Amino acid sequence: MEEPISGTRPNGIVTVMAAAGITAALTQTLVVPLIGELPTLLRTTASNASWVITATLLAGAVTTPVMGRLGDLYGKRRMMLVCAIPLIVGCVVCALAGSLAPMLVGRGLQGMGMGMIPLGISALRDVLPPDRLGPSIALMSSSMGIGGALGLPLSAAVAEYASWRALFWGTAALSLAVAVLIWLLVPVTPAAARGRVDLLGALGLGAGLVCLLLGVSKGADWGWSSGITLGLLAAAVVVLLLWGWWELRVRDPLVDLRVTARPQVLLTNVASIVVGFSMYAQALIVMQILQLPAATGYGLGQSMLAAGLWMAPAGLMMMLISPIGARLSAARGAKVTLIVGSLVMALGYGSSMVLLGSTWGLLVVGCVCSIGVAFAYGSMPALIMGAVPRSETGAANSFNTLMRSIGTTVSAAVVGLVLSQLTIDFGGHPLPSEAGFRTGMLIGCGAALLAAAITLALPSRRAAEPAPAGAPAHAVKP
Repeated sequence: MEEPISGTRPNGIVTVMAAAGITAALTQTLVVPLIGELPTLLRTTASNASWVITATLLAGAVTTPVMGRLGDLYGKRRMMLVCAIPLIVGCVVCALAGSLAPMLVGRGLQGMGMGMIPLGISALRDVLPPDRLGPSIALMSSSMGIGGALGLPLSAAVAEYASWRALFWGTAALSLAVAVLIWLLVPVTPAAARGRVDLLGALGLGAGLVCLLLGVSKGADWGWSSGITLGLLAAAVVVLLLWGWWELRVRDPLVDLRVTARPQVLLTNVASIVVGFSMYAQALIVMQILQLPAATGYGLGQSMLAAGLWMAPAGLMMMLISPIGARLSAARGAKVTLIVGSLVMALGYGSSMVLLGSTWGLLVVGCVCSIGVAFAYGSMPALIMGAVPRSETGAANSFNTLMRSIGTTVSAAVVGLVLSQLTIDFGGHPLPSEAGFRTGMLIGCGAALLAAAITLALPSRRAAEPAPAGAPAHAVKP
């Protein structure tokens, strides 16, 4: 491994990077407390209002791999600052929006800011000394979950006691502060790769992902057997196959599929999809149980603000546990950490079978699952960066982040389908049944166990990081 850039201040860099990741992830859950009011606020239908969440998801999925490649070509710090621009502008546009169209534009711009997280993870490899790298990467990687968990109570409190526009103005100010801190405290990271941007590859990947994620995320609304849903999913398969064919033949690919096909990278990415699926399942279920009326017999009758506060400790647990996960990776290898994380998640889901009946029980379930997520998410970048050349860390980490996003999208679709099929009639309105919630939790448990099984297949030997000719390889435990 090359020496870190001189003049770095590790504590300041790590703090800024973590703040950047949490801020970018915060935008994902920012509008959740408002989803019931958005049709009135934006003068639109409930179905159209749901695009406020979908737009951010699609924009983030499409632009994150491109930003990763640009980070390798032009410097990761520079591209983090570039990502901050649409994030800030998007917040301002949303704060000023009075109808659906500008809100969708703003939310799409916010989604482009998600590229800051994998870029930050990759930049840490360039600017930190080796003894600080593991814990810092684990914290940065966990910032996706931390920001999402902390965003719910924060946004619920602001939405309940102030104008909803204050959510976006506050996030804009926070994003601007993060950008300034990156400019002042994070040293310039040199370009690690040569070549040019694969524009056709970027368009192909973007088109394929839009078709896939749109079909999966909106399938429940449009009908899984409807022509538009099946057409989008079929188009996704065709476009992504053609994209793969192109990437294997172009000189400077957006994603080097030959590197991605290495067992350590491939299996880590597959495990990332499954972990993302498992992580999101409990977040969807626990929030609903907390808010359903107590008269159902299993709902806990909490307000949005109270429910968010009950879930907030889960985000704090990720922050506290990520350094422990890094020490475990240093001692036993990142493979062991990913297995431990997956099994802890499975334990959290299993405990829900006896803890669903109380707020304290759900708090325990959420915290245990979050501990597992912190272990798992913190280990993935180490596994990826231990198997790819330095010149591809940005693209490889961005692709891994994309895999997690695909997992959460599929999770939302599957859990939503289960809850829509297993319902009760409550005052003339269908509500998810207790059996539906328990089934969803068991699916999450099975996904976590599957992630552990996939991780067992990872190479157990010590893998050497690919290095340029004449440079020493840096050994990492896979």
